[in-house]
Amino acid sequence: MMNIKDYEFWFVAGSQHLYGEEALQNVEKNTKEIAEYLNDTGKLPYKIVFKGVMTTADGITQFMKDVNYNDNVAGVIVWAHTFSPAKNWIRGTKLLQKPLLHLATQYLDEIPYATIDFDYMNLHQSAHGDREYGYINARLGLNNKIVYGHWRDAETVAEIASWEDVAVACNESFNIRVCRFGDTMRDVACTEGDKVEAQIQLGWTVDYYPEGDLVEYVNAVTEAEIDAEYKKLADMYTMTVGDNQKEHFEHSVRYQLREYIAIKRFLDEGGYNAFCSNFQSLHGLEELPGLASQLLMRDGYGFGAEGDWKIAALTRLLKVLSHNDRTVFMEDYTLDLRKGHEAILGAHMLEVDPTIASDKPRVEVHPLGIGGKDDPARLVFTGAEGDAVDVTLADFRNGMKMIYYPVDCRKPEAETPHLPVAKQLWTPKCGLKKGSAEWIKAGGEHHTVLSFAVSCQQLRDLAAMLGLELVEIN
Repeated sequence: MMNIKDYEFWFVAGSQHLYGEEALQNVEKNTKEIAEYLNDTGKLPYKIVFKGVMTTADGITQFMKDVNYNDNVAGVIVWAHTFSPAKNWIRGTKLLQKPLLHLATQYLDEIPYATIDFDYMNLHQSAHGDREYGYINARLGLNNKIVYGHWRDAETVAEIASWEDVAVACNESFNIRVCRFGDTMRDVACTEGDKVEAQIQLGWTVDYYPEGDLVEYVNAVTEAEIDAEYKKLADMYTMTVGDNQKEHFEHSVRYQLREYIAIKRFLDEGGYNAFCSNFQSLHGLEELPGLASQLLMRDGYGFGAEGDWKIAALTRLLKVLSHNDRTVFMEDYTLDLRKGHEAILGAHMLEVDPTIASDKPRVEVHPLGIGGKDDPARLVFTGAEGDAVDVTLADFRNGMKMIYYPVDCRKPEAETPHLPVAKQLWTPKCGLKKGSAEWIKAGGEHHTVLSFAVSCQQLRDLAAMLGLELVEIN
């Protein structure tokens, strides 16, 4: 369900006619070589397309217009090859509505002391051009990205690749559509938000549907469809009947699969790629979607619990950024405050994505104790170990605020036989005391997105592209 189009990035060099046609031909040759090399590395998630050498204000302006109106172009990469009078870039850059990367590089990675002459100096003025071009971007107040280093250097290639993923996520943010089944949980504050402002700033469309509309889809699912999904489920995960009667276990699992098929069909037909549910709003449903929600997140849909549409959209956004790699809906659940053991146990009633599982997830059926519905099936597993980021989005009257901290993830110190849920243990890298206090002070939600694949720098770049206030707790 990721359904991300085959984006590309347009790459141009900045130059001018002061040094003659032969110099411009060399600029074009050098820039083509860089584009070909970057593509041939196999390290870029999206293709770079060389689109020429920009020398005039009219040409640059038309180029930027073409970028804006080509839906397959996710952003622009500019190299100020020779001295490139940056006033030529003002009008076009002001019109640009997509991410911009300034590649501050040079054709050679060395100074050719034995052969350097004025012709070489006139042509290879990247050190000069970068500053002229950078000045005008700073003057325009752009949130552009600067990658500095030689184009063949592995670190430079990695930085370009990382930025490409962020730029695509920025573009895809304006394609995020959240389906709300029911309203937000009663009396809860942080799940609320300004849906109009979210659409203006972030491009998110957030629509409400009564759960009765979903019930019609649930009731229309056929037994044959459920049979097919049940077989897939049994092939992928361990079916654990436990203390349940076999008939009860199978009914619960099959009903979750009925919900999974129905929700997926509802979302796809409506063009939605994220959704939220609410255990207080389940009229006509036998069970709160648990396993159903986990499978949909595994497939790439965004999700938020208790009607939290902001986190549903954020989950989808970061799944796009991470290529749906180990990026999951999460909630701060309970704490270990003992010295030397300080940690947060993250989990939820049911809905945590199995892409972070360190063991083979088990399909289990247990009472929920909330919502007043039948026992729901869910995937039970232990999370992973390693470095991650934990991110949330809070809405204040003066705008949206992204809050995050880097965390050390590890497995829980013991099993939880009486808490049959998916779970992940983590500690903020700055310490549980400092991290939690700063999170609370900033107004961070208890619902978050935990990712082992998204970097701190990518979150900084994403917040800059989307104009979000960013609170880094580090």
